[in-house]
Formats: sequence, C-alpha cells, structure tokens
Amino acid sequence: MTDKLNTMRILEQQKIPYEALHYPDTLRDAEEIAEVLGLPPYLVYKTLVTQPEQGSKPILVMLASDRALDLKKLAAVAGLKKVRMAAHKDAEALTGLKVGGISALALIQKNWTVFLDQPATEHEHILISAGQRGTQLRVPTMALVRLVRARIADVSTEKE
Repeated sequence: MTDKLNTMRILEQQKIPYEALHYPDTLRDAEEIAEVLGLPPYLVYKTLVTQPEQGSKPILVMLASDRALDLKKLAAVAGLKKVRMAAHKDAEALTGLKVGGISALALIQKNWTVFLDQPATEHEHILISAGQRGTQLRVPTMALVRLVRARIADVSTEKE
C-alpha cells in the first residue's frame, strides 16, 4: 500500500469519496491500465498536456483511454487558433509529474485550464491518475469537475 498522496488528501479535505486502485507502476498507457484493472477503457481517463501555440499556460485535457484528442476541437472550445500536444519530456517538465501519472487533481494549485471530454458526464464515476504511476482514483465525475473547475466539452474522436 502506498502512502497517502496529495490528491487523496485534497479529495478528503473536500469530503469527496474516492477509491484508490493500484496496478504495476511500469504501465503508463491508460488502455493497458484499464485492462489490468479489469475495467472498461471508457471509464479510465488519461490527462493530456497541451500547449497553445501562443505560449500561454498549458491546457490539461481529461479523456477516456479509448478516445483520441481532437486538437482542432480543443482549440475551438478554448478560443485559440492552434493547440499542440506537449512532448512527453515537456509534459513532465511543465507538470513535475511522470507521464502516466499526470493528474489534473495533482496540478490543481497551478490554476491551468482543464477540459473534461463530454462523454465523462454519462458516468457517475470515472478513474483518473492519482498523480503517480501505479495508482488510479475512482472519483465521482461531477465532484471532480467542480474541484478542478473543468470545462466540459466535446474534444475527442474515436481512436483509429
């Protein structure tokens, strides 16, 4: 059992119930993690780090592991011309977290814009990274939206 992570403390302070699920910390692909945990991939959410072309703060996007980010849709809802994915090394440098452990909840103090892909609202709970590889948190979707001040938008497409 791992020590309590800051993300868990934040949820507890806000009286938001959660369940921590553990998996081998060598995994970083959300679809593989869903498989190992025996959960449908549409409930396991990954957090992607994107960067507006006009160098402002990164934008975090949470979407189901079986969906692909549509950068054009994201730019449109964010009111930007162009947005690009951050390279893994840049994502890690910007967030201070390892790829596979990046979590909007762990970055709450940064006040970055967070988007949650619209299909999440169809589920009472989704799983997100606890901010460290090897731990996922099952959290109530709408409580998470309020906590990270996520903007709900259709920003994904079917994975090819």
